[in-house]
Amino acid sequence: MEYFFIGIKGTGMASLACMLHDLGFSVSGSDLSKHFFTEEGLHERGIQIVDFDPANIRDNMHVIIGNAFLEDFPEVIAARSNPTCVCARYHEFLGEFLKKYRLISIAGSHGKTTTTGLLSSVMSKFDKTGWLIGDGSGHLEKDTKYFCLESDEFRRHFLAYHPEYAIITNVDIDHVDYFKDSDDYRSAYEEFTKQISNTAVIWGDDEEARKMKIACNVMWYGEGENNDLRAVNVVQRYDGMEFDVYYRGSFYYHFSTPLVGHHLLLNSLGVIGIGILENVPPETIEEGLTAFTGVRRRFVVEEHGDSVFVDDYAHHPTEVGVTIDTARMRFPGRKLIAVFKPHRASRVLFFAEDFKKQLMKADEIYLCDFTSIDDKQDGTDIDITYLANMIPGSVVLPEDEHGADLLAERHPGVYLFMSSKDIYGLAEMVKERL
Repeated sequence: MEYFFIGIKGTGMASLACMLHDLGFSVSGSDLSKHFFTEEGLHERGIQIVDFDPANIRDNMHVIIGNAFLEDFPEVIAARSNPTCVCARYHEFLGEFLKKYRLISIAGSHGKTTTTGLLSSVMSKFDKTGWLIGDGSGHLEKDTKYFCLESDEFRRHFLAYHPEYAIITNVDIDHVDYFKDSDDYRSAYEEFTKQISNTAVIWGDDEEARKMKIACNVMWYGEGENNDLRAVNVVQRYDGMEFDVYYRGSFYYHFSTPLVGHHLLLNSLGVIGIGILENVPPETIEEGLTAFTGVRRRFVVEEHGDSVFVDDYAHHPTEVGVTIDTARMRFPGRKLIAVFKPHRASRVLFFAEDFKKQLMKADEIYLCDFTSIDDKQDGTDIDITYLANMIPGSVVLPEDEHGADLLAERHPGVYLFMSSKDIYGLAEMVKERL
């Protein structure tokens, strides 16, 4: 079988392409020529990447279409119109391909990628485990038993999956270009629970999650007393945390990990819930949590002289706030320099006040304009000055040599580069100047 990926450098797409290659299939794909962090694994495997061109589509290909590319995209038209080609969207293909494994989906507005990484680290200590994570990494062997899948609610795509278990980290409205309101957003997760054959492990301190009509077994986790799985006696430090876990009122285990940040406490609890359901020994769970080294573009730290660079995928105000709060905890007393590049004008318009509130937790704020192909796809026509005008002292920053010079002048500090898009190029230019 010859697989061809339209948009092969996409985070999930790159992961899937690497997995299929590792299983022995012929894999190639098309994308923009500019560099994306996801392409490293593709190059390591020698997977061919070509520029977009309808002529790339040949007879008898199995074409996997990235979800950023609409039906009027020339390569999509070429693939759909070729009767010898089998075509599927990314999520459609995965839904069928993963039915042979014990699938664990990780869903939620925030924390999916990190929680999938944590769960993969834990389950790999227990049995043969594969994973597909939205940071561009994936792993699959022929004798894999469990599979941990980051499952995106975007346009309800996670309804293509049929997991045995799922972790739902939160139900905080996002993708406002598609979902009408919080009720509509929550309804997608309600539908998703109908797909789960066993148990959903859900953050129970989330008011929106508690409103859901759930169609499967449920284990609530969190810190509140009304949860099945609770973290108590939590001690958080700049270099780690420890906490006691109680399950249905009884002491389960005392965990000590090098993880930093309240969000990682909650993500760990969701993972511990899956471990309990699958009878993973608590010592093994702790070993897996401790072995977790992070995922790409999620609070990735690099020290550079007297400054620190943090690369994070944060693109929703909740995630921006978590990144800044974690930096405050991890680097106490240091100047925090926030550099934020948004994705989708509709998200900025809808959450403008929330973005303002969270970004103002930093000491200095720099904002980059929209540059993605789908930023204004729904017709929302604002630029970054809309947000900048709301935040006193914020600076609109060009992603060029001049912008890099301005940031380099602000050292020493902790530079927080936050975006789901390609802001890391600007970070590299600043590092060169320091």
